[in-house]
Amino acid sequence: MSTSPAPTTRTKVLLVDDHDLIRKGLRHAFERDRQFEVVGEAATAAEAVRQAGALQPDVVIMDLRLPDGSGLEATRALRKNNANMGIVVLTMYAGDDQLFGALEAGASAFVPKTAPADEVVAAARHAASAPSAFTAADLAEAMKRRLAPSGPQLSPREGQVLRLLADGMSVAGIAKQLFVSESTAKTHISKLYEKLGAANRAQALMTALRLGLLEAPDAPKF
Repeated sequence: MSTSPAPTTRTKVLLVDDHDLIRKGLRHAFERDRQFEVVGEAATAAEAVRQAGALQPDVVIMDLRLPDGSGLEATRALRKNNANMGIVVLTMYAGDDQLFGALEAGASAFVPKTAPADEVVAAARHAASAPSAFTAADLAEAMKRRLAPSGPQLSPREGQVLRLLADGMSVAGIAKQLFVSESTAKTHISKLYEKLGAANRAQALMTALRLGLLEAPDAPKF
C-alpha cells in the first residue's frame, strides 16, 4: 500500500511544557502528521525563548504556566522577535481571562489541554499559515461575554427616573414630569433602588455613577 510523500518543506515545531508526559504526547501527535517536524523541546520560559531563537521553528506550542514564569510573557518575547512565528498557547486553565491574555500577548491560537491532540495539531496548522490571525474554539462566546453589560439593565422608564433623581427632583416633581401619579412614581423609584441594591437616593446615584449608568452631564445634585 503506497503512502503519500512527505511535504518537501515540513513545518518545524518547538514544544514547550514542563511536564515530560505532555511533551511526549504532543511529540507523538505531531510525528503522526507528515506535515510537521518536532525540532526541539523546552521545559521553561527562558529555555523556550532561547531555543526559539536558535532553532527558528515555524510554530511554538506554549504552555501557559511554566516554572520560571508565564507562558504569556514568553509569547510576548517571541512575538516581539518574530512576527511570522506561529504560537499556540496550551493550558489547563482555559477561562476567558487566559484566552484574552493569549490574544493580547500575540498568540496565534488558544487550546485547552482537555482538547483532543488533533485539535492541537489543527491549531498548529492554522498558526503556521496565519500567525497573526488569532483563533480559539470559544472565541465567539468569550467575546459575547466580555461585551455583555455587567451592570443591572434598566428599562427606559427607570432610566428616566434615574436622570430625574440625579437632577434633584422630588417624588412629586418626578410624577409631574412623567405624567403619572405620585404612587406610580414611588413604585418606579422603588424598583430602581432594588435593581441598584440601594436603600436611598444617594446610594442609588453613587452606584449608578460607578456602573456608568449616569454620564457626566447627569452628575447628581445632592
